[in-house]
Amino acid sequence: MEKSCTLLIHFDKGSPAIANEIKEALEGSDVPAKIDAMKKAIMLLLNGESLPQLFITIVRYVLPSEDHTVQKLLLLYLEIIEKTDAKGKVLPEMILICQNLRNNLIHPNEYIRGVTLRFLCRLNETEIIEPLIPSVLQNLENRHLFVRRNAILAVMSIYKLPHGDQLLVDAPEMIEKALSTEQDPSAKRNAFLMLFTCAQDRAINYLLTHVDRVSEWGELLQMVVLELIRKVCRTNRGEKSKYIKIIISLLNAQSTAVIYECAGTLVSLSSAPTAIKAAANTYCQLLLSQSDNNVKLIVLDRLNELKSSHRDIMVDLIMDVLRALSSPNLDIQRKTLDIVLELITPRNINEVVLLLKKEVVKTQTGELEKNGEYRQMLIQAIHSCAIKFPEVASTVVHLLMDFLGDSNVASAIDVVIFVREIIETNPKLRVSIITRLLDTFYQIRAAHVCSCALWIIGEYCLSLSEVESAIATIKQCLGDLPFYSVSVEGEATDASKKTPQANSITVSSWRPAVLADGTYATQSAASETACSPLTIVQGSLASGNLRSLLLTGDFFLGAVVTCTLTKLVLRLEEVQPSKVEVNKVTTQALLIMVSILQLGQSPVLPHPIDNDSYERIVLCMRLLCNTGDEIRKIWLQSCRQSFVKMLSEKQLRETEELKAKAQVCHAQPDDLIDFYHLKSRKGMSQLELEDEVQDDLMRATGEFVKDADDVNKLNRVLQLTGFSDPVYAEAYVTVHHYDIVLDVTVINRTKETLQNLCLELATMGDLKLVERPQNYTLAPESSKQIKANIKVSSTETGVIFGNIVYEASNVLERTVVVLNDIHIDIMDYISPAVCTDTAFRAMWAEFEWENKVAVNTVIQDEKEFLNYIIKSVNMKCLTAQSALDGECGFLAANLYAKSVFGEDALVNLSVEKQADGKLSGYIRIRSKTQGIALSLGDKITLKQKGGT
Repeated sequence: MEKSCTLLIHFDKGSPAIANEIKEALEGSDVPAKIDAMKKAIMLLLNGESLPQLFITIVRYVLPSEDHTVQKLLLLYLEIIEKTDAKGKVLPEMILICQNLRNNLIHPNEYIRGVTLRFLCRLNETEIIEPLIPSVLQNLENRHLFVRRNAILAVMSIYKLPHGDQLLVDAPEMIEKALSTEQDPSAKRNAFLMLFTCAQDRAINYLLTHVDRVSEWGELLQMVVLELIRKVCRTNRGEKSKYIKIIISLLNAQSTAVIYECAGTLVSLSSAPTAIKAAANTYCQLLLSQSDNNVKLIVLDRLNELKSSHRDIMVDLIMDVLRALSSPNLDIQRKTLDIVLELITPRNINEVVLLLKKEVVKTQTGELEKNGEYRQMLIQAIHSCAIKFPEVASTVVHLLMDFLGDSNVASAIDVVIFVREIIETNPKLRVSIITRLLDTFYQIRAAHVCSCALWIIGEYCLSLSEVESAIATIKQCLGDLPFYSVSVEGEATDASKKTPQANSITVSSWRPAVLADGTYATQSAASETACSPLTIVQGSLASGNLRSLLLTGDFFLGAVVTCTLTKLVLRLEEVQPSKVEVNKVTTQALLIMVSILQLGQSPVLPHPIDNDSYERIVLCMRLLCNTGDEIRKIWLQSCRQSFVKMLSEKQLRETEELKAKAQVCHAQPDDLIDFYHLKSRKGMSQLELEDEVQDDLMRATGEFVKDADDVNKLNRVLQLTGFSDPVYAEAYVTVHHYDIVLDVTVINRTKETLQNLCLELATMGDLKLVERPQNYTLAPESSKQIKANIKVSSTETGVIFGNIVYEASNVLERTVVVLNDIHIDIMDYISPAVCTDTAFRAMWAEFEWENKVAVNTVIQDEKEFLNYIIKSVNMKCLTAQSALDGECGFLAANLYAKSVFGEDALVNLSVEKQADGKLSGYIRIRSKTQGIALSLGDKITLKQKGGT
């Protein structure tokens, strides 16, 4: 079994030292060899070796040494060796070291005294410590501060022993006296800590006596003062008014650690607006003054907590929080924007948007590597602002449209989606947005962005001039028609001259290039392929982005182009009085559609046109040849109506999420409400008055009342042993974010006293025991509460197993009672979350771990099964309710959740009702880590078996 030690030393198990060699080195007079031998002995002991023969050698040859390193190693050795026998009594040979320790405590060298006093802090044997107490007390008045520091800690450790208060009856008085005369900051901190731990009343008395000088104390002592205040106010909230002034005075301390702790203590003790504002200002100052990114992230977490509970106060500090965007770290920028977006009000929206616009402009400089990602976050933030407050859209939409041709495709997609939403929600901006979009359309290089922009053009170009400009822009971006021409060898005229050889295909496309001065230009890229006597006609320099994308085989974009042209032609028939002009444009549109179909069916490209795109283009051609009123209504009105419905559903979903986040507090009918106006306010400060008001308000609204779900509590009580076992045990499992606390109740059901009872636990999965449980003695028919802490490092189903071992007086051997396994549920670590469809698809493509679970349930309704799965796995359904409406015998939905460790869990559910009424299909789970995918799959499989 491994031994515990305060110092961990690397040990190379490949070359263990022999005890005889160590013994010879220790007996020699060579100090370096003696040091090396001591190190080897300590390492062997720490790794489970037993070296009883070395003790006498060390007493004879190592104890008298004056070398400081040897003495330090000697104390480490004495710390880890066994000092008691099986019955807990001190070994007789330990008397030999008592005299040496006493000599060290009165040694003329202060270092020897100090390290010996520090060693005494780690001794638990009263028989060894008792003879040394007079020497320890003598060191409290030593002239050297190193000795005094450790002497105070030694007194505290002795006083905290099981019978330490009898060994040092007047220890608190002596330490209080030393505290009043001590000048060293570290020694004062240790003395105050001793009073705080062992005699809290004396510590409080000292603090209140020197309340005016607290701001002059050292950083270490101030930290202990704050810890004392938190402990006192937690047990007696009525006394917090005494300490608020101390905390506020410490907000101006020199140490940033003290300032941070001060702000946290202030928030935990007071809900007065003045106190919360002081704490928030302190966090904002730390956010700007600290250069460490980890510190900034921690401070942002504290500000986020304040935002949840004191939003009105945080609104006034929104510009101070936004200054954190100056950090180049993406995590800090993302967290800052998340906080700010929930603090926007009509009063500050203009300032916030102005600053965000400046930040967007800064990202164009290209100085930082991740400017594209930061720009995307800023665009999303501006989008959110414009949706909440439509009046600011006009100030940002034209700036953002400059990024439609951004090299970062994700940013460009966010911009075009933003433009699509703004043009619908802000009718006044329609004309300017359409004009700007047609002017910048040629800059767009991404197919997805082109598709969305074309949809906007087709839906919102209403006037004659807009329709004509839109058609002209699309024709210009498509270039000359046809996209390729057929030439027979020997008969080709101009086309054959353009080709380097008779039987070849020259495919031309256009791509952006960066010139020497840093500006962008478009260059032609041509490639030749030996083939049948065909050639693709070269486009002029005016040929644009649509042509180059079509020549790469993107026929979905080709279908979008034809749909847009169809809408524009139908709109032109309404606004253009001249039938000749309408027929002319219709003919040109049909020619474009035919050219796209010819390109898709030709052997020029490696992949032919897909069936969906082909059918869509043919449908558009038929529509232009024969238009009916019903068809016209569908194309020109129904599409827009569907989009408006989608936006309204999105807004409704966001409203429901905000309502779900809102805390619902209930006050009991007979709760006491104090009216502070009728109270005596004599001697109360403004802060205390505000605190009284806030406490009354929270009591009236029921914020102090936490409704505990007794049923859930009972569900967390697990029986570990049987009722017929001599020892009965049950555990109450409390799951926090990063650790699990097992509160185990052990009951001795026998008439015998159980000795050395120990709860031995082991874990499977990413769980780790923090500490080893101690041995206990259990009287007949008595019980004992044993706590065990377990650290959790990832979202994964874990298992805790173990046994209870004890000794009885009538049984020679130790008795072992095996415990039931405790399964840690993954549901305790994941919670429903929301993300955009784009982000979901991106993560689905990126994540490599997938678990595919077949649907096997007795539930016969698709929606009922979906709701059952959502409830079982504690996830959020991202698919809109409108997409789930109707009865078609098929259902597909996306679910999303996030773990406390920041891991994403994605689920896609696809089910179909068979002819016999049963459901079939698959539930696919994807995640970045294997554990969460497997654990969720096991959970779903288990729940399906129990589904009704």
